[in-house]
Amino acid sequence: MADKTKNDDQDTRLSANELQEFRKLLHERRDKILSSAKDALTLTEDDSLRMSDEVDLASAEYDAAFEYRLRDREKHLLKKLEKALKRIDDGEYDECESCGGTITKKRLLARPETTLCIDCKEEQEKVEKMYEKKRPYRQPFEF
Repeated sequence: MADKTKNDDQDTRLSANELQEFRKLLHERRDKILSSAKDALTLTEDDSLRMSDEVDLASAEYDAAFEYRLRDREKHLLKKLEKALKRIDDGEYDECESCGGTITKKRLLARPETTLCIDCKEEQEKVEKMYEKKRPYRQPFEF
Protein backbone atom coordinates (compact mmCIF):
# COMPACT_ATOMS: atom_id res chain seq x y z
CA MET A 1 0.00 0.00 0.00
CA ALA A 2 2.88 2.40 0.78
CA ASP A 3 4.32 1.89 -2.73
CA LYS A 4 0.95 2.80 -4.26
CA THR A 5 0.86 6.10 -2.37
CA LYS A 6 4.43 6.87 -3.40
CA ASN A 7 3.65 6.29 -7.09
CA ASP A 8 0.46 8.36 -6.90
CA ASP A 9 2.44 11.26 -5.41
CA GLN A 10 5.05 11.04 -8.17
CA ASP A 11 2.43 11.02 -10.94
CA THR A 12 0.46 14.00 -9.61
CA ARG A 13 0.77 17.06 -11.85
CA LEU A 14 0.91 20.55 -10.38
CA SER A 15 -2.29 22.57 -10.13
CA ALA A 16 -2.69 26.01 -11.71
CA ASN A 17 -2.25 27.64 -8.28
CA GLU A 18 0.93 25.68 -7.62
CA LEU A 19 2.30 26.69 -11.02
CA GLN A 20 1.61 30.33 -10.19
CA GLU A 21 3.48 29.92 -6.89
CA PHE A 22 6.47 28.48 -8.76
CA ARG A 23 6.29 31.26 -11.36
CA LYS A 24 6.43 33.81 -8.52
CA LEU A 25 9.36 31.96 -6.88
CA LEU A 26 11.30 31.84 -10.15
CA HIS A 27 10.69 35.55 -10.79
CA GLU A 28 11.87 36.40 -7.26
CA ARG A 29 15.06 34.37 -7.70
CA ARG A 30 15.72 35.97 -11.08
CA ASP A 31 15.15 39.48 -9.72
CA LYS A 32 17.45 38.81 -6.76
CA ILE A 33 20.28 37.70 -9.06
CA LEU A 34 19.81 40.68 -11.36
CA SER A 35 19.78 43.07 -8.41
CA SER A 36 22.94 41.49 -7.01
CA ALA A 37 24.67 41.86 -10.38
CA LYS A 38 23.71 45.53 -10.59
CA ASP A 39 25.04 46.12 -7.07
CA ALA A 40 28.32 44.40 -7.93
CA LEU A 41 28.69 46.52 -11.05
CA THR A 42 28.17 49.67 -9.00
CA LEU A 43 30.79 48.55 -6.48
CA THR A 44 33.24 47.76 -9.27
CA GLU A 45 32.82 51.26 -10.69
CA ASP A 46 33.31 52.78 -7.22
CA ASP A 47 36.55 50.80 -6.73
CA SER A 48 38.16 52.37 -9.77
CA LEU A 49 40.52 54.36 -7.55
CA ARG A 50 44.22 53.89 -8.16
CA MET A 51 45.81 51.29 -5.95
CA SER A 52 48.60 52.57 -3.74
CA ASP A 53 50.85 49.51 -4.00
CA GLU A 54 51.27 46.15 -5.72
CA VAL A 55 49.70 44.17 -2.89
CA ASP A 56 46.51 46.24 -3.04
CA LEU A 57 46.42 45.85 -6.81
CA ALA A 58 46.92 42.08 -6.62
CA SER A 59 44.21 41.76 -3.99
CA ALA A 60 41.81 43.85 -6.07
CA GLU A 61 42.52 41.75 -9.17
CA TYR A 62 41.92 38.54 -7.23
CA ASP A 63 38.63 39.89 -5.90
CA ALA A 64 37.58 40.96 -9.40
CA ALA A 65 38.38 37.51 -10.85
CA PHE A 66 36.40 35.86 -8.08
CA GLU A 67 33.48 38.22 -8.71
CA TYR A 68 33.56 37.42 -12.45
CA ARG A 69 33.40 33.68 -11.71
CA LEU A 70 30.37 34.26 -9.49
CA ARG A 71 28.68 36.35 -12.18
CA ASP A 72 29.35 33.64 -14.75
CA ARG A 73 27.65 31.06 -12.52
CA GLU A 74 24.74 33.42 -11.97
CA LYS A 75 24.46 33.98 -15.73
CA HIS A 76 24.11 30.23 -16.19
CA LEU A 77 21.49 30.09 -13.42
CA LEU A 78 19.57 32.97 -15.04
CA LYS A 79 19.33 30.96 -18.26
CA LYS A 80 17.95 28.01 -16.29
CA LEU A 81 15.41 30.25 -14.54
CA GLU A 82 14.27 31.71 -17.88
CA LYS A 83 13.95 28.21 -19.29
CA ALA A 84 11.86 27.14 -16.28
CA LEU A 85 9.52 30.13 -16.77
CA LYS A 86 9.13 29.19 -20.44
CA ARG A 87 8.40 25.59 -19.44
CA ILE A 88 5.59 26.86 -17.19
CA ASP A 89 4.17 28.84 -20.13
CA ASP A 90 4.42 25.75 -22.36
CA GLY A 91 2.77 23.48 -19.75
CA GLU A 92 5.92 21.35 -19.39
CA TYR A 93 7.27 22.62 -16.08
CA ASP A 94 6.76 19.47 -14.04
CA GLU A 95 7.62 17.12 -16.91
CA CYS A 96 11.03 15.42 -16.99
CA GLU A 97 12.97 16.24 -20.16
CA SER A 98 14.64 12.84 -20.14
CA CYS A 99 11.93 10.26 -19.40
CA GLY A 100 8.75 12.33 -19.76
CA GLY A 101 7.65 11.44 -16.24
CA THR A 102 6.41 13.87 -13.63
CA ILE A 103 8.88 15.88 -11.55
CA THR A 104 7.58 15.84 -7.99
CA LYS A 105 6.62 19.02 -6.18
CA LYS A 106 9.16 18.18 -3.48
CA ARG A 107 11.95 18.12 -6.09
CA LEU A 108 10.75 21.37 -7.67
CA LEU A 109 10.70 23.05 -4.27
CA ALA A 110 14.32 22.00 -3.75
CA ARG A 111 15.45 23.03 -7.28
CA PRO A 112 12.77 25.11 -9.02
CA GLU A 113 14.86 25.37 -12.19
CA THR A 114 15.31 21.62 -12.61
CA THR A 115 14.34 19.85 -15.82
CA LEU A 116 14.94 16.27 -14.65
CA CYS A 117 13.10 14.03 -12.20
CA ILE A 118 15.15 12.70 -9.31
CA ASP A 119 15.71 9.28 -10.94
CA CYS A 120 17.03 10.78 -14.19
CA LYS A 121 19.22 13.27 -12.28
CA GLU A 122 20.74 10.47 -10.22
CA GLU A 123 21.44 8.52 -13.41
CA GLN A 124 23.03 11.60 -14.99
CA GLU A 125 25.26 12.07 -11.94
CA LYS A 126 26.36 8.41 -12.09
CA VAL A 127 27.39 8.82 -15.72
CA GLU A 128 29.22 12.07 -14.94
CA LYS A 129 31.04 10.41 -12.05
CA MET A 130 32.34 7.70 -14.41
CA TYR A 131 34.18 10.38 -16.38
CA GLU A 132 35.38 12.33 -13.37
CA LYS A 133 39.13 12.74 -13.24
CA LYS A 134 40.61 10.76 -10.39
CA ARG A 135 42.90 12.81 -8.18
CA PRO A 136 45.68 11.18 -6.25
CA TYR A 137 45.31 11.18 -2.51
CA ARG A 138 47.74 13.57 -0.86
CA GLN A 139 49.24 12.94 2.52
CA PRO A 140 48.70 15.80 4.97
CA PHE A 141 51.76 17.78 6.01
CA GLU A 142 53.64 16.36 8.94
CA PHE A 143 54.95 18.76 11.56
